[in-house]
Amino acid sequence: MRRLLLVEDDSSLGETLRERLEKEGYSVEWSETLAAAAKAAASTDFDLIILDVNLPDGSGFDFARSVREQKKATPFIFVTAMNSAEHRLEGYEIGAEEYVPKPFHLKELLLRIRHVLDTHPPDVPAVVAAGAAETLSVGTKTIDFALRAVIAADGAQEFLQTRDFELLRFLIDSAPRVLSRDEILNVIWGEDKFPSTRTVDNAIVRLRQSLQDSEASLIRSVRGIGYQWLGPGHKK
Repeated sequence: MRRLLLVEDDSSLGETLRERLEKEGYSVEWSETLAAAAKAAASTDFDLIILDVNLPDGSGFDFARSVREQKKATPFIFVTAMNSAEHRLEGYEIGAEEYVPKPFHLKELLLRIRHVLDTHPPDVPAVVAAGAAETLSVGTKTIDFALRAVIAADGAQEFLQTRDFELLRFLIDSAPRVLSRDEILNVIWGEDKFPSTRTVDNAIVRLRQSLQDSEASLIRSVRGIGYQWLGPGHKK
């Protein structure tokens, strides 16, 4: 499953694009501000970034330059109403794979996204071939950090939702420390999203189901506080 970072402050358009891209089989992280996008990009290696230029807390051009400096291999597409020749030239000079003007035809955008991803295959096979993939055996399951999946003994793969995976990794990397629900919300969901603590509880339920942890022997509930990882440690 290819991971996309969508940076779009128009809530109606952002929701439409996320739903459609997820129907196409992509894992989508949607950020409405550059601050949220920067936090997401710092914790996740995306296969493609789709971003607007005129955002409430800055310029998508500046964000793309930052991406180029920190993660040079990450391709990106601008989707914006700023469509003058000067703007298009600036976008391509930064290194954009595509520059899509608004309004656009959804099918055209999907074709451009597919084309960019086809020309930038995921690097997971190379990592696996080099024997450097990060995995963690948990009972009969294996957590594959490169694939962001839980693998059963028979080889069946379950790809986790983006935030569920980040929560699982946060728990494992923080063990044996107990993580409060508020800390989890701030780190994984971001302070600007305003989710409820119930969001964390629901994610834990999904993780326990994926790991077959019905007895809570891997992820412990600490009453009145949050959660703690009791399983084996994460070793790179």
